[in-house]
Amino acid sequence: MKTGYKVALYGAALAVVFGGTWAAGAAAGPPPTTEAPSTETHGTEAHGTEPRHGGHESAPAAVPPGLSSSENGYTLPLTPDSSLSFAIAGPDGKPVTRFAVDHEKRLHLIVVRRDGSHFRHVHPEMAPDGTWSVPLTLPDAGSYRVFADFKPEGGPKTTLGADVEKAGDYQPRRHETSRTSTVDGYEVTLDGELTAGKASAVTIAVAKNGRPVTDLQDHLGAKGHLVALRAADLAYLHVHPDQGAGVKFAVEVPTAGKYRLFLDFRHEDVVRTAEFTLTTTGAHEEDGHGH
Repeated sequence: MKTGYKVALYGAALAVVFGGTWAAGAAAGPPPTTEAPSTETHGTEAHGTEPRHGGHESAPAAVPPGLSSSENGYTLPLTPDSSLSFAIAGPDGKPVTRFAVDHEKRLHLIVVRRDGSHFRHVHPEMAPDGTWSVPLTLPDAGSYRVFADFKPEGGPKTTLGADVEKAGDYQPRRHETSRTSTVDGYEVTLDGELTAGKASAVTIAVAKNGRPVTDLQDHLGAKGHLVALRAADLAYLHVHPDQGAGVKFAVEVPTAGKYRLFLDFRHEDVVRTAEFTLTTTGAHEEDGHGH
């Protein structure tokens, strides 16, 4: 299977939750100008060795996962000014009410503003009629991309994407290269380089008060959740390490450019998010969308 992103295993088992997903939609700021999105990408499930679309390799999709609000007959009906309350429409047009459990949840939702700010990984609750809702407030004005990742019972694993808007004075942010993130007194450090077309080892270290944190708790069955988003179009890869010393990932990004990386980790019963910005080896800092 050809993939826009590839995942290798380093030490601990890695499980791909969100496969290579090319995000699209109206940006609230200047559109990307220097990086063209890949035209060929498919997600995989490294944990359990299940291909993304069922038990067999699938032919290249006409529309890559996450690019559209509709895929595999399923639809994410968000409107530009929608609150985060929705139902997944099935091939028959009716709300889907039966979902398989994947990493302890029946649906994972990623929300991020188009300039790479205000990242959230949340888990809505579903009502008996199939309506999902989550108490999430968009913090600042702008266009936000929403990704829904799920597997209907008896159906293929599917990732849908749509944009929502928050009106107001949009103030885009520029993210400079950063390998260290401080959140709630924790210092999280990323070690490693991203090289386009080559598997790159990325290691995360967490410290508090100058001492390494070695007792990270499981969150959704894993020790850490990493999402890497290409700044130009929010193409992203999400992997989970399971067991082993340290938190280590192997990521192969498809093109040169700037990437935003987000790590969710759990310690002392609280989930926190550390964020980083890396530019691939040999690439220029400017990417046309690097706010």
